[in-house]
This record gives sequence, structure tokens and C-alpha cells, in this order.
Amino acid sequence: MEDYSKELLRSGIIEAKSGNHESARRYLDRAIYMTSSFDILAEAWFWMGEVTADLVEKRKALENCLSHDLRHARARRALAILDGKLKADEVINPDKLPAAPEGLRQSNADRFMCPKCGGRMAFAPDGQTLVCDYCSRNQVVGANAQEADEKDFIIAMATSRGHGKPLQEQVFHCNGCGAEFILPPNQISASCVYCDSPHVVSLEKTKDLLAPDGIIPHAFNQKQAVKLLINWVESNNIKPGKKVELPRGLYLPLWTFDIGGVIDYTYEMIESENEMFRERGHQEVVRLKDQYPIMVDDLPLPASRKLSSVFLKLIGAFDMKTIKPYDPRFLASWPAEIYDVPMADASLDARSQAYKRYKDRLPHLLNGLNIVHTSSQNLMVESFKLNLLPVWMTELPFNRREHLVLINGQSGVVASNISDKTQKKEESENGGLMGFLADLLDNK
Repeated sequence: MEDYSKELLRSGIIEAKSGNHESARRYLDRAIYMTSSFDILAEAWFWMGEVTADLVEKRKALENCLSHDLRHARARRALAILDGKLKADEVINPDKLPAAPEGLRQSNADRFMCPKCGGRMAFAPDGQTLVCDYCSRNQVVGANAQEADEKDFIIAMATSRGHGKPLQEQVFHCNGCGAEFILPPNQISASCVYCDSPHVVSLEKTKDLLAPDGIIPHAFNQKQAVKLLINWVESNNIKPGKKVELPRGLYLPLWTFDIGGVIDYTYEMIESENEMFRERGHQEVVRLKDQYPIMVDDLPLPASRKLSSVFLKLIGAFDMKTIKPYDPRFLASWPAEIYDVPMADASLDARSQAYKRYKDRLPHLLNGLNIVHTSSQNLMVESFKLNLLPVWMTELPFNRREHLVLINGQSGVVASNISDKTQKKEESENGGLMGFLADLLDNK
């Protein structure tokens, strides 16, 4: 009966692709009536939606499809188009991604100036206010903000924004003095080179980038960052080889993914064939199959390759529960790096990490079962967020090299690419520690 249902479904799909919608509906309707397989039911209902022009009936067919297979990507994408969450002309073929446009691209930018005196406004490192450089007028940002919204993974993957990465430069027109300037593709905020008014790119108005969903604002200023750096250098007995540059504040991008579904597993157990064999000590090994449900919330992955090795050390020191919805005013006077790890690539890594995390623990979670095989086939990325996290960055000259140092802009935790063995290997020949770092405090 199932083979007959599959043949009916196959015929229905062929008719649908040929444009014979009435004939396709007859085949599909018969397949739905004849089968009890969830897979066949889901696919038949999806194609029933494809050959139905009535929007109410199309929605009903897609919802029936998802009721039998919640992970049906094409049905979720089609329903998103019906709901207006996705435009049909934005859907791409992932096997034939469009080439990135060459040259410069005109982009929209928001300009932040004081409503009282017209002075330049910058975001203060207190996590919540814009401050005028001249009249000191304060403007609270995100006071009533809720949690940052997560984006549907299937919808994003249907567009080029889920796959591509920024390659071309962007042209900005300053609304203050009329000057135009270029913002590099690895940066989404800058100040006008003439009037110094800060601008932030409106990313959702460009089709090849995903805008940030959440942000953790900077919590302290440069002087405090310098103190944290000095304390860290002293505690690790590091003697810099020359003068250390002041830490520079910026935001780094981070993907977070929600992953759900089940891990399919096969396990072995010893089973006696019958009572008589059990008394004689005769046993046999049987293999059984089952599933283990999982849900991983906000699995983090760096969205930029450049600083990822050191940034990874800091991620655990951020309180992700404090992430606020993204507001471009948070970036006024603060540079923010654009992601260069496409969401599609990061999602594969996130899914792999979630699978490995549970695969290694599965025998313990299942009370010591002898597991012989596992599969991630039914694991799926449900949703994601692109977040901006605050850091202070500088380079530390030590052991004849420039070592990257990052300071968590929320918690103050410090990390670097200096290995533990290197830290105590070589002393500087150019004087004591305070000779190279004390002037940082004097200048602030």
C-alpha cells in the first residue's frame, strides 16, 4: 500500500511540475487518502499547496504539511511568503548564488545629533545613554526594550543574506555637511571625516546583509579598560617590550543558534529467547532503535574570523541574558565589525557542535546503554540571532611579537593570544612595567 501511495505522490508531482494542476490534485488527493506515512502525507500536502491558487486553501495545505513534518523547509518558506515575512523575489537557488556586485554601493545611514544644540552625540559607556559633546544633554536608549527577537532560520536561508558575506565597499552621504565618504565593508559605523557626525548603516535596507538582532552595550570607559589591562599584565608577570597603545573600544559580531529535534540512536541489549533458554543461561544480543530529544538554546559562534581565537575565550564571560534589542543609537561613536562568517556556514558548525555535545554524553544520559550508532539526521537549526558584543582591544609588545589583547566590555575579563609558557619566558630589556603602562592612566 505504501509503494502504491509513493507512486501516486510521484505522479502528482510530475503533473504539478508539468502545469496540469487538476490532474495533480487528483493524484495527490488519492495519495493522502491511501497512506499512513507521515513523510508521504507531508510531501503530498506541500504539493497540494503548490497547485492551489486559493490562498486560504494554500495555507491549509501548508499547515497540514507542517503538522506531519515540522521540519519541512519548503513548506515553512512558502508559509513565510504567505505571511509577508519573506518576499518571493528574494528567494534564491543556494546552488547558484548571485555574484556580489562590484564597485561602490549607496547605503542608508542614520545621523545622531543633539536635538537641543545640534552638537554631536556619542553613546556613553554606561550601557544606556547618548550624551551631547557640547551641552551634555542625555538621551536614554533602550530603556523599555524587551529581549532581542530571534530570526527564523529557514526564512533567512532562502535569501542571499543567509549565505553571502559583505565584499564591496559602501558609499555614505553625510546628512550634516553633505560630504560623501567610504565605509569599509568590515565596519557598520563611522564618523564623517569632515563634520565628525556619527553615522550607522541601516543594514536591513541592503539585501546582502543581515542586520544585528541584539547588542550588549559597553559598560565602562577607556580609563577603566586601562586599569583592567594594567592589573592583568601585573598579575601575569608580563613585561612589555615597548609602549602599549591605548585600548580601543568596538563591537564584535556573534551568532547564536537554537537547535532542536532528536538524535536517532541504535543500542544493544542482551535478551533471553524464552524461559527455558534463560534457565540454561542462553542469551542473545539484540539491537533496538530509539530517539533522544534535545534542545540547545543560544549556542554561540564568532561571526568574524579575524579575532575569533581570542574572542572565543571571552564569550563565556558575557551575560547573554542582558542582550538588548539592537538600536543603531548604541553604535554612535563606536565602531562595529560586520560579520564575515556567513550565517549558513556558522549554522552547520553550530549543528555539528550540538550533535557532538549530546553524542558524547548519550550513554550517561541513557543510564549506561551500549550505544553502537547515532545519527544527527533529525537535528535542525530552529532560529538564530546576530548579536554585537562590546570589547576593548589593544596589542601588547612582548617576546618580540605583537600579541592581541581583548577586554570584555561588560564584565572586564581579559584574554589574549599569549600562551602560559610564553608569559614567563622572557623579561623586557627596556625597563619596568609601569614605565610602559603608567602613562596610559595619566593621559585619561
